[in-house]
Amino acid sequence: MTYFDDWRARSPHYDDTHEALAQSVRRFVAQEIAPHIDRWEAEGELPRDLHRKAAAAGILGLRYPEEYGGHSAGFDVFHGLVLTEELAAVGAGGLSASLMTHGIGLPPVLALGSDELKQRVAPPVLAGDKIIALGITEAGGGSDVANLTTTAVRQGDAFIVNGGKMFITSGMRADWLTCAVRTGGAGAGGISLLLIDMDAPGVARTRLDKMGWRCSDTAAIHFTDVRVPADNLIGPENGGFIGIMRNFNSERLGMAMGCCAYARVALAEAADWAQQRVTFGKPLVGHQSIRIKLADMARQIDATQAWVDLCAWQVKEGRDRPADFAMLKVQATRMLEHVAREAAQILGGASYITGSKVERIYREVRVNAIGGGSEEIMLDLAGRQLFGGGR
Repeated sequence: MTYFDDWRARSPHYDDTHEALAQSVRRFVAQEIAPHIDRWEAEGELPRDLHRKAAAAGILGLRYPEEYGGHSAGFDVFHGLVLTEELAAVGAGGLSASLMTHGIGLPPVLALGSDELKQRVAPPVLAGDKIIALGITEAGGGSDVANLTTTAVRQGDAFIVNGGKMFITSGMRADWLTCAVRTGGAGAGGISLLLIDMDAPGVARTRLDKMGWRCSDTAAIHFTDVRVPADNLIGPENGGFIGIMRNFNSERLGMAMGCCAYARVALAEAADWAQQRVTFGKPLVGHQSIRIKLADMARQIDATQAWVDLCAWQVKEGRDRPADFAMLKVQATRMLEHVAREAAQILGGASYITGSKVERIYREVRVNAIGGGSEEIMLDLAGRQLFGGGR
């Protein structure tokens, strides 16, 4: 029994179906991912064939409609959390970020797109034949989504797109980009979503090297007079902001679950090391200070996991509210930061060697705290929703 299995076995939210999924994904990770992850980290991207293998294993289509090649019958939000956790076992956050990038790129298409657009895009994405990414962030805007500056001007049966996007996950390999553009006036009311063919004339991409998530390709994307068919409009013109916002809750819940999973990996690495490493005549775990560190790490993980499960239950029951997901993300990323630091302290020099799971996780703490909404933005959002004030 792994550290993952132990806590799930004691939770009221997980049953035999969740455990069966965990074992299936675990076998896939052991066979198709773990032997190669160090090489992919060095190469800076995942092979496209991994998407096809993940689709064949039922991973890409989990909780997506059967009519598009997905598997939704009998699966709930907790199955999605199990998938997130098992993919985290290799201790490389870029794996989930890039392999599952359709988790943020495809939902707006399915929620707001025309039937023709859904049928054109969803099946090849869920089959692993095409990669779809999400283009929201801009170099000058960050979390200030309502003031994005990439423009799309209507010309007959097309939009002409100019501007750029920054820090786009899977941006170098993506075939399609679900892209936020300004089609109207200032503010949220002037934003639309377009599906952009990344091979269209006028699209330029630049690879970005990063501190963490190294096996996930990340790009700066520039658009120069890119012609996008009007049929690629996702939802109503100037009505795209709601499509962006409805994506955020699930993204933040997934990120929080990922933080719990990576923290468990770090704790397991630290506990194993503490039991094997001998100092001053006894194992590290024989020292009170180390036991206190390990227990405090477990305390923070379990407390955060309880909040993750509560928010997941609220989603399942239709009782969720954005403020909870914003605060949860802050809690989870700060917890991971603490656990990763303490794990590195316990491993000492061994945590500083490239390829160590703890070394990777420690490097990726910051991307979790910033991506999906920075801590400051998250707490301000929650504060405004719960207590008023501001716009």
